Amino acid sequence: MKKLKYLSFALLAAWVLTSCESDLATAPTDQANDVEVFKTAESAETVINGTWARFNDDGTTYANIGYSTVLRASDAMGSDVAVLTNKYGFSSTYTFTEMVNSTASRPLFIWSMLYSAINNMNNVIARIDGTEGSQEKKNQVKGQAKALRAFCYLNLASFYQFSYLKDKTALTAPIYTEPSTITTVGKKRASLEEIYALVKSDLTDADNLLKDYTRNNKDKINRSVVNGILARTYLNTGEWSKAAAAAKIAREGYPLMAPEKYKDGFNDINNAEWIWGHGQTQEQSGASYAFHYLDVSSSGSYYYSFMADPYFKDLFDANDIRSQLFSWDGLKGREGLLRYAKFKFKSGLIADIVYMRAAEMYLIEAEAEARNGNVSKAVTVLNQLKSARNANVYSGSLAQNDVVKEILIERRKELFGEGFSLSDIIRTQGTVVRKRFVDANGEPVKVQVTTPDGTVKTVDGRGHTNFAFPDQTGFVPNSRYYLFSIPQKESENNPNL
Repeated sequence: MKKLKYLSFALLAAWVLTSCESDLATAPTDQANDVEVFKTAESAETVINGTWARFNDDGTTYANIGYSTVLRASDAMGSDVAVLTNKYGFSSTYTFTEMVNSTASRPLFIWSMLYSAINNMNNVIARIDGTEGSQEKKNQVKGQAKALRAFCYLNLASFYQFSYLKDKTALTAPIYTEPSTITTVGKKRASLEEIYALVKSDLTDADNLLKDYTRNNKDKINRSVVNGILARTYLNTGEWSKAAAAAKIAREGYPLMAPEKYKDGFNDINNAEWIWGHGQTQEQSGASYAFHYLDVSSSGSYYYSFMADPYFKDLFDANDIRSQLFSWDGLKGREGLLRYAKFKFKSGLIADIVYMRAAEMYLIEAEAEARNGNVSKAVTVLNQLKSARNANVYSGSLAQNDVVKEILIERRKELFGEGFSLSDIIRTQGTVVRKRFVDANGEPVKVQVTTPDGTVKTVDGRGHTNFAFPDQTGFVPNSRYYLFSIPQKESENNPNL
């Protein structure tokens, strides 16, 4: 596994271009090799390839491996993952003491990763028109660069400030659209409205630039991915009709998987439902470290800390294919914990990482239609997904609030472990909900487990262990503890922040 150097704003000039598809690597952009990198459109594409590889596979610790770190942090800070705090990796994230701390390593890693990728894309966007090559190739490279830049800014908007619908004028993070060097003057934080304007502009451009592009693997960004990111963006900004329309375009050609495929382990980018992901091989498998937290049932999984909240299981119908993935753990030291075997390693302890699926697009379309007042249409779309999971279709109240609530519950059920928990809480101005697993008398709920020797016995069921913020106040909407902090090193290096 390669090391990723921390890059605060003052060090952004030292960006490194690497590629999985070639051995091209350059020194900082003000040196002669930079001319070769941007000589042709083909060579400029290696900047995107290298950035994508680092964005996914590089890290500073086994718990900080590329963009998966953001996804794991989001779920660890939510309601449905009961993190084992005696396991390495995400205990302080789960207890809300880490991401609020500007001196902690994970906030610095995430901030540096996002802005390093942004700066690389700024260089591509600024230089691609002057390269040698066909216009078709230039359009492809520029479109993918704009989409990846937009994706990074969307993450900044999603995790570094409260909901756009709460206050679109709230200051969030700086915007840089030109290549940065060591002498670039640091910028002040932009508002959510300004960041989302850039995201929409970049994605609209990318959608047009990629209209004739056919990708050869799902790591690549195409129009389906662009529209999926647009659907997320419009959902965040409350542009319901646009969100539904973009989601429908994104999922076109990606059928919902057959029910039994849900048991395969969410580890294969070739799954027909996956729109975007990051493939892994034995030679390049850095991102697979994330599965050591998600996979709580394979014997080779080492950290296995993302157990399920026992109350989460109660959200599923008995006939739902997803309900068959739950089991009470009977291993010594883990007795009474609830395993949810959605994620399982492939052989060799590698696993592809999912970033976008058709199921999410159905849920975005359903939620957008419901919030737009088209409740019957929303229920029809929701039930398409439910039927694909063998779950009972929704036949309850058609009151708008009830349907939206049902869709948000379905998001939790369908997208568990895929990184949407905290961002959904921030987006909807909701709150973390964690309850002790006890009966009406306050006594631990008893569950049956099977020990490794086959013995069946009754033990206390176990769930969450953290029920308050660090200041011992209860969970509430719009808490500062939900937001990722801007690292102290960034504040020191950019006095204009």
